[in-house]
Amino acid sequence: MTIIHISAECYPVAKVGGLADVVGALPKYQKSSEDNSQVIMPFYDNKFTKENAFTTVYSNNVTLGNNLIGFNVLTLTEKPLDFDVFFIDIPDLLFREYVYSSDDTERFLAFQIAALDWLLTWDNYPDIIHCHDHHTGLIPFMLQESYKYEAFRKIPNIVTIHNAQYQGWFSHLKVGLIPPFNFDHVGLLDWGGTINPLASAIKCAWHVTTVSPSYMEELKLAANGLESLLSAESDKCSGILNGIDTDVWNPETDYYIEANYNIKTVKAGAEANKKFLCDTFNLDFEKPLFAFIGRLVGEKGSDLFPEVFKEALDNNNLNILLLGSGNDFVEQQLETLKKDYIGTYNAFIGYDEKLSHIIYAGADFLLMPSRVEPCGLNQMYALRYGTIPIVRSIGGLKDTVTDISEENGFGICHNNVTISEITNAINRGVTLYKNQKKYKKTRNTIMEIDHSWHVSAAEYKNLYKSIN
Repeated sequence: MTIIHISAECYPVAKVGGLADVVGALPKYQKSSEDNSQVIMPFYDNKFTKENAFTTVYSNNVTLGNNLIGFNVLTLTEKPLDFDVFFIDIPDLLFREYVYSSDDTERFLAFQIAALDWLLTWDNYPDIIHCHDHHTGLIPFMLQESYKYEAFRKIPNIVTIHNAQYQGWFSHLKVGLIPPFNFDHVGLLDWGGTINPLASAIKCAWHVTTVSPSYMEELKLAANGLESLLSAESDKCSGILNGIDTDVWNPETDYYIEANYNIKTVKAGAEANKKFLCDTFNLDFEKPLFAFIGRLVGEKGSDLFPEVFKEALDNNNLNILLLGSGNDFVEQQLETLKKDYIGTYNAFIGYDEKLSHIIYAGADFLLMPSRVEPCGLNQMYALRYGTIPIVRSIGGLKDTVTDISEENGFGICHNNVTISEITNAINRGVTLYKNQKKYKKTRNTIMEIDHSWHVSAAEYKNLYKSIN
């Protein structure tokens, strides 16, 4: 089976969010003696493309409305990745330092059309075309309705929704950019009076997945206007939980962390990483260390951190360490806190990949009080490294973390994103840490939980077979 993933992001080539992590890992775990999984993505002007050599495998022009635009299909000359990635190079539109911009309608439409035009030249067509988010959301419509892609009518296509808040809306005045189709079916593009690529994908795809079962159910109640559509199309919708790349996220081999360890040596290994963090950020090694890694945005609940941290630090014997960036006002508040809580609180405003790995390995608890979390990967990384997650029960967090008060529970959960509930969850963490016997048993338990892509890849394979 040949599977083609079409996406705007793919780690380590270009990453803005979790979409890149999924597209950068799932194909690797889908490859086998029977299956060949490949990725098609835009060619950006970024660090990865500057540091690697590329070979042109195809050249042509793409028609975008009345414009004829040249494009190339490139592949990596060497093979640094575990799967094949093909790059659509449209210098006039895609070759930029950033992934997203204000003219994304034209940029990603040209990308989608060029990708399909190239696939038309293949001697053997793919068995599955797997699209990701609204940036590739018009592909299911074009496969079904555009005259030039009639040869693809019988190829199953899937769309995975990573974040339904972003839908790619644009005016019907730009409908001429889409390759000619039977205009009687223009309604398949529309939702709420505009062309909505994500809505069109939901209508036209053979199957729709989200990145966790709970997120799929939540979208039927809150999907930025797509609730009724997802409910109407529920028979072809399902949630498949994302996995993590356990080759990359492995405390036994992770070259980023200060000391490697496994479940038998976790005490010494975790303590060595915690000591590094405490020495580096002037924190007390003897106290429990609570950490946050992520974007400082409303979706993550991080706007409440200044008040949460003050209350938690004033009333508990603990450390807090934050790694993240985002809202300027929140950043400023979190920086200001440093002078009031010297020795118990610190923050690194920005992002550092190495530091993030050390925090997963050295922190005692990871905070994730998200308002929206389609899947979440941070909690899975934390579990893998023996760091107990403190999460709001929503989306993928609900599917991956069971409260310690329940049978076979291992994390700390709360239901609402409020200062009092987050603070209370932190208090529960302090209580757990004081009971070192229970804490260590829980740490061992979570390190054995399997959230690898092997599990998720098997679910996708079963899905592909069911619609093929």
